[in-house]
Amino acid sequence: MSKFLGSETICPHIALFPSAGMGHLTPFLRLASLLLSNNCKVTLITPTPSVSVAESTHISSFVSAHPEVNHLEFQLPSLQPPPNSVTKDPFHIQFDTILRSVHLLHPLLRSLSPPLSAIFSDILVAAGVIQVAVDLGLPHYTLVTFSAKYLSLTAYISTMVSDPTKLKCSTEIQIPGLGPVPVGSIPPPYFNPNHLFTSVFLSNARALPEVDAILINSFDWLEPETLSALNSGNVFANFPPVLPIGPLVPYELKRKEECQYLQWLDIQPKESVVYVSFGSRTATSKDQMKELRDCLWKSKYRFLWILKSNNVDKDDKEDLDTLLGDSFFEDTKNRGMVVKPWVYQQEILAHPAVGGFVSHCGWNSLSEAARNGVPVLAWPHHADQSVNAEVVKKAGLGLWDSSWGWGLQNLVKQEEIQKMIGQLMEDEKLRITAKKVGDEAKKAGEIAGSSNKVLMKVLRSLVK
Repeated sequence: MSKFLGSETICPHIALFPSAGMGHLTPFLRLASLLLSNNCKVTLITPTPSVSVAESTHISSFVSAHPEVNHLEFQLPSLQPPPNSVTKDPFHIQFDTILRSVHLLHPLLRSLSPPLSAIFSDILVAAGVIQVAVDLGLPHYTLVTFSAKYLSLTAYISTMVSDPTKLKCSTEIQIPGLGPVPVGSIPPPYFNPNHLFTSVFLSNARALPEVDAILINSFDWLEPETLSALNSGNVFANFPPVLPIGPLVPYELKRKEECQYLQWLDIQPKESVVYVSFGSRTATSKDQMKELRDCLWKSKYRFLWILKSNNVDKDDKEDLDTLLGDSFFEDTKNRGMVVKPWVYQQEILAHPAVGGFVSHCGWNSLSEAARNGVPVLAWPHHADQSVNAEVVKKAGLGLWDSSWGWGLQNLVKQEEIQKMIGQLMEDEKLRITAKKVGDEAKKAGEIAGSSNKVLMKVLRSLVK
């Protein structure tokens, strides 16, 4: 992206405040890098303690590589779910704790020097940051870390019903200006009003009309109808501008040694490897793990499988031999690799050996696949992912068999997986359309690109 601010210009000072989990942290670190490259001053506020080791590791690495960043650790009280909560998911509890603690930021931000020009908050803390921004007299932008289509669904549901259980009475949700969304694509927690996921997402969605604008990690070409409907007032009359600034480009990594999986990819033929990963916080059940193992075992395709058996990385302690069996590794040693530790996915998807991506459809993963033009087999597991899968299919980036349902609830047999992977790797038309998505994604971030123009306009407004 272009550098619009010269050294002689008064530079905006922007506070970035992500929520919990790598899915929320990653786009904020990428946005921080982008702002720094445009001569902005950045204060990065990170809630502590973090839930996962990956979060704390990436924050430390980023701050070490960017000493010009002002890093504020926001100490949270002990993580305790509300008395009526029905979830024990530590990420959901962290979402709620951060939101309830946001008001404590006020004195920290007031004392910053130079004074802040704006606050860019995660959508999952928007409701709390609104009052802080008002008290400090600051513009407040919220960054959406999922698709525009899911933004429209969540915002619409938040205004449609006070009791999410009423959703069960419908087969689809008709969003004005956008068309229907099948009830099966709505995250299951939305049907339970006592679920922390539901209360956190919907309370923040209801607060969105009070923010100055919504930044979104998407781009015009990928979701033209949804962005147009949101910005024309067809969906909500009082909705703030939705400003696509994506796909956010990964920042440069600095490592002491090369990763083993990248070295393995270097010796594989072009577009021959199926990359399988369900994100940073999606555990695979033992039964589904067996079906996927047997599919890859019998398949003719090379594979790189990132395996998680627990939602939280520090609790993921079972070794691969125990999980998959010695014979699997012996029989596939010449064409496959399984990895448990954290990987730098953007480098994998950018590698020429990767020909297809079996994904849970987390929005960061899809943004990376889009930018690299890698075909996707969508396998949604929770949250926004079924809606994201619809975006993938409509854009021509990938395949989605909606009959598989949610990955954490249904068992998909090896024969079904193998059939879809074969289509993913052999469909030449899909490969062409996916590369077209990649071309358009890169154009959006160029100097004359749509996303770059949007971000430059926001930054100019902050130096007036």
